[in-house]
This record gives sequence, C-alpha cells and structure tokens, in this order.
Amino acid sequence: MRMFSARDSQHSMASQTPSYRPFTLRDLRRIPQLARLPRALSQEIETVARVLPFRANNFVVEELIDWRRVPDDPYFRLVFPTRDLLQPADFDRLSAAIARGDRQTIEATAQSIRASLNPHPAGQLDCNVPIIDGVPLPGMQHKYPETVLFFPAQGQTCHAYCTFCFRWAQFIGETNLRFATREAGLLDDYLSQHPEVTDVLFTGGDPLVMRSRILEPYVSALLAPRHAGISSVRIGTKSLSFWPHRFLTDPDADDLLRLFERIVTAGKHLAFMAHFSHPREVAHPLVQAAIARIRATGAEIRTQSPLLSHINDDPGLWAEMWREQVKIGCIPYYMFVVRDTGAQHYFGVPLVQAWEIFQAAYGQVSGLARTVRGPSMSATPGKIQVVGVNEIAGEPVITLQFLQARDRDWLLRPFFARHDPDAQWIDELRPAHGEERFFFEAA
Repeated sequence: MRMFSARDSQHSMASQTPSYRPFTLRDLRRIPQLARLPRALSQEIETVARVLPFRANNFVVEELIDWRRVPDDPYFRLVFPTRDLLQPADFDRLSAAIARGDRQTIEATAQSIRASLNPHPAGQLDCNVPIIDGVPLPGMQHKYPETVLFFPAQGQTCHAYCTFCFRWAQFIGETNLRFATREAGLLDDYLSQHPEVTDVLFTGGDPLVMRSRILEPYVSALLAPRHAGISSVRIGTKSLSFWPHRFLTDPDADDLLRLFERIVTAGKHLAFMAHFSHPREVAHPLVQAAIARIRATGAEIRTQSPLLSHINDDPGLWAEMWREQVKIGCIPYYMFVVRDTGAQHYFGVPLVQAWEIFQAAYGQVSGLARTVRGPSMSATPGKIQVVGVNEIAGEPVITLQFLQARDRDWLLRPFFARHDPDAQWIDELRPAHGEERFFFEAA
C-alpha cells in the first residue's frame, strides 16, 4: 500500500487554498444565490431555523446545490430548513410569534416546538450515558459492550448541518441537551475499567471540524500500551462531502493525514465513517481527491446514510452511489431508517417501502457493494434491520432482526411484526401471530 507522505500535499487541485466560510441564520441574506429566490422562501428558512439548527458553507452553496432546481434540489433540502420540516400548526404558531416581534415569545414558542420533536431518541440520555465512580460521563455513550462513543467538546458542530440530523439537539445551544466533554482523561479512565471495549468512535457533531493539534491528544491516549485492547478507532464525519478541503488544502490537512497514518502504524484499524446521502457528493472531483489521500494513510472508508424522502428515496440513486463508492475504494456499510426525532414526518419512509427500495438497489450492484446492511433502525434496544416482507402461516408479516443489541442474545434472532404499510419505526409495529409483545420488551 502506498502510504501518505508530505509530497502528497502538492496536489494538483490545491493551487488555491479556499477559506471556509460558514453561513448561519444571521448570514442568510449574504448568500447571493438565495437572494435571487422568492423572498417568501427566505422567510420560511428564517422561521424554521429558529427551531432547527441551520449552518451551510461556501462549498455546499457553490459546489453541491443546483440552484436551478431549488427548492426541489436534494442538497438544498438537505441543508436549508423549509416550512415542511415543521408541522403546519407549529409553523403557523411560530410565524405568528415572529410577526408580533416579542423575542421572549418567539424563543418560548421555538422551545415548545423543539420539546415536541423528541430531541434525544433511542434512550441516549436515559440508557447510554456511562458512569465512572458513581459519576455520569455526559461526553460519552456506551450502548453496546464493545463500542464507546466519545464526544469531544471542540467537535460539537459541523461544517454544515443536515436538516434530517438526529443529533440536532447538539447544536441549539441548550447545554442540558448536549453530549460533550473536554476531558480526555475521563475516556482514558473509563477504558481502563472496561476491557471489553474494542472500538472507540469519535463523533459529534463532527470531530473533524477540530484542528489536528486539538484532536491529536484524544487519539494519542488510545495508542498507549495500556489500551492494547482497543483494536479499532472510528471517526464519524460528514466532512468529506461538506468540506473536502479539510484533507486537501486546509492549513493542517497534512497534519491530520499524518495522524491517521500514525493510528494505522500503531496497529489499530482506522475506520473513517463517511456520510454520503446522494451520488452527487460522491462524484465531486474534490471529494474523490480527498478520498484518495485518506486511503493512502491506510484508513478504510465506510459509507452510510439514512434513506430520506425527498432526497434519496430511489433505488437507482442508491445503486449508483454504492457502485461509485466501491469504484473509488469505499465500503458501503449502512442504509439507515430516519430516526424518530426532528423532521421525521417529512424525511421518513415507511419500513415496508424502505425494504423495497433497499432490495431493488441491492439487486443492481455486484457482491462488492453488498457489504451494505439495511434498512436499519437505531432504536432504544439496538439496531433493528428490516429483513423482508413475508407471509407466514397465512399472515402477512414484516420480518426483522437485531444487527446490534443491548443484549447479545438478541442478535440475529428473526422476529415478526404485523404487516403495516404505514409504520416508520419499531414502536409503531405490533407483534404478529397473536403475541402480546416482542421478545425483547419487558413483561
């Protein structure tokens, strides 16, 4: 394998070093492309962005969005929050508060709407926060025995925010809803007490918004001999498609890639967990150049995304995306179901339809792309895959299984729900064949 070297920094696309320019709610009127659209659309965005976080940047605005297709362009919908992300009554209530102009009323209305959107799904606050010496560690989650999630405080933002993001509550400024810590020592202590952990996932937000010198101490702790049991380091990030310059021309791009190489040289598996939601971002030449540099460090890039209504609910798009990912050396990993939080009513796809889309896309690719798993719900008890739609003993059913679970005995045990063409989440399903509850539910 050709490893990364400083010579790679002289990339042919790096003759200019673009500066990252974020756009938040107060910057909306500085986006020239948006200024050319109907004012009513901008007002929608300004209204909804008081509830759900908004952040874009110059790469997304100038390179990913096809402004000729707005508002139906998938990347516009992926980043700019329009009125469809709120229920009509909530949008009207907030619009009325804004028209009155009372800041206190506006914020109280926005908070009320946020509280109704299930800001922390899947038991994140109640079930996943680990404890050390009787003290909760709010900057970590430990749901499955072998994997710990770590939320470095400096990485709890992103280069741009996805409108579907299930961690939207991280970005609205309410500290009681936020996972974050600056204490690398707490991670070190916790891992020392939990030898069953083999994988650490840096997540957020996006840990790669951090400068390399800030990320490095967190990583170095995992490479110490006392953590020889840690076999894999994972980094969950959207930076490849939202800011590929992070790996090409940012001032510390080479430092970041050397850090990746150091992880690999230390004998750890580095899994770069990339979020790709549409073929357009995979095909961008800067994204492909960034992928080549990352792979040259010895890291493996695995790709994942939710299945999103209005964005990618088309098997042809998924097949195209998986084929292109394999072609450039990435590993298709997960198709997720949109979580029961935020704008699920807009982005969600019924489970039966999700399985049909997955099956149709799966049938269009070779075995090299069939590493992908899905459609998968990251629910409170674990990752639940929709395996198929069947008829058993004369009853139409949805067949499911756990790909990950709080209890290892639940893994890969098929179970059956009544056929429901409208259900979008596990708690909307009912057991088949007259059962009162699913086997993993408490009596």
